[in-house]
Parts: sequence; C-alpha cells; structure tokens
Amino acid sequence: MQIILISGLSGSGKSVALNVLEDASYYVVDNLPATLLPQLVAYLRDAGYRRVAVAVDVRSGANIAALPQQVDQLRGMVDDLRFIFLEARDDALIARFSETRRKHPLAQEGVSLEEAIRQERDLLSEIAELGHRVDTSELQANTLRAWVKDFVDIEATEGLTLMFQSFGFKYGIPLDADLVFDVRCLPNPHYDLRLRPLTGRDQPVIDFLAGVPEVGRMAEDIRRFVDTWLPAYVRDNRSYLTVAIGCTGGKHRSVYLAEWLAERFRDRVRVLVRHRSAARRASDTAGNGAQ
Repeated sequence: MQIILISGLSGSGKSVALNVLEDASYYVVDNLPATLLPQLVAYLRDAGYRRVAVAVDVRSGANIAALPQQVDQLRGMVDDLRFIFLEARDDALIARFSETRRKHPLAQEGVSLEEAIRQERDLLSEIAELGHRVDTSELQANTLRAWVKDFVDIEATEGLTLMFQSFGFKYGIPLDADLVFDVRCLPNPHYDLRLRPLTGRDQPVIDFLAGVPEVGRMAEDIRRFVDTWLPAYVRDNRSYLTVAIGCTGGKHRSVYLAEWLAERFRDRVRVLVRHRSAARRASDTAGNGAQ
C-alpha cells in the first residue's frame, strides 16, 4: 500500500497536489485530523485500496501536533509512505489570498493575514522537516503538477533522493534548499547576445561554459563537497537532499551546473533535477500561481 501525505501552508498549493493525485487514481482524503490517520489507513488497506493520498494541515487544530507520531506509526503499517510539505514566501501567500479572496484558517477576528501566516508557519515548523519540502513561491500550477508527478513516480526503494535545483538570486533563495551554492562569480552567457535567449540546457551555452576553466573548477568543487558529505546525510536517515545552485537569473550558469552535477551522481543515488527559472519564465507569460 502506498500513502502520500500532503501538508503545508495554506495557499501553498495543497489543492493542486491533491487534484494531481486524484487524477492519478489515488483515493484522496482532505483535512483529516492527524490522530485519525492510523485508523483511516487500516480501514482503507482492509478495504483493498492500494494508493491513498491524505492532506493534513493546520485546519486540524491541536491535532496537527500528533502528526510526527502518526507518521512513525504509519511507516510500520504500509510499504511505501511519502510526505510532501508545500510552503511559500509570505509575500506570495498574501498575494494569493488577496487574489482569491479566501480567508486564512487562522485569520480570526483581530488577527491579520500576515499574523495568521506567521502563526501557521510556526505551528508547522517541525512538521516541515518530516517530508520533501517544495517552495511554490514562484511556481505556476502546471509546474507544481509536474513536480508532484515526479515525486510520485520515483521508485519506492530505501535511501536518499538527491535533487539539484537551479534558481535565480534576483527571485530569492528557495525555501526548500538544504545546501546553496552561489555561482554568480562565473562568466555570464547573458552578455553574449547569441546565448542570451538560450538556457544552460542548450548546446551553445553548454559549449561556452564547458570551455571556461573557472566553471570546471567550481563544478568539481561542488561535486567534491556533495560527494564528501552525502554519506552523512544518508546516515541521518534523510529521504531528500536539495542542492540549490544559484546565478543571477537562474537561466544559464545554474542550469548548466545543476545538469552537470546530476549526471555525476545518477549512478549512485536517485536524482531529480528542477529548474525554477523555467517556472519563473512561465509566470511572466501567464498568471495563475499555485494555489
């Protein structure tokens, strides 16, 4: 039996994630009190359900504090348990609530939206460490849908999944990053008019950066650092390690290095690659952020 748990901040995209899983034929339960998780899973398992997705968040009230204990119990009940925690920057959440005119579940009388978001972030701070964190601040709904599908499609085996994520510093450091490397000191293809419209996945940009000795040294230094400390993260029983590579716009250097690094580790651990700049460019031509 496979269980996908969804939690996170209100407005960070939980409904998008649940819809993806429901479309993929998961049995979906939204807003379940954490204390009822074992009973629900036992009932659905006995009823023959094999793929279940459950959303548990601050709407459960004080019950949310029981989630870590319930997660430990569930690991002994099912073959495959995965946990996605969605979050976003305060400014992105405020904009989403303003656009949809929804009320934050903690925004009671005398509590502003900003205060409610800070309170919710505090309440969920420990729970965030239980799962695979995804910062949806700059993501469009379609990008989040694709990332959730990637998460579900990962082979269910023991061990750590290593994710290399490119981003642009001018859009902010991703909240879900575990390790952050700044590569803005490297030569920037942006200043070559032929390369400017391309990305670090295009061959002309790859050829340009591969020919710069400083880029090679930086790439090898990051590879060596991750290679040295990866066993420590594995011993810490981490399910996911997100290595964020940032340049100015998140389009050329960081994309190239994220792809280069991913290729060096694929024969050792499960690897994912994500490029936040691609999501950002989509948002420049369309609205509808992850809700």
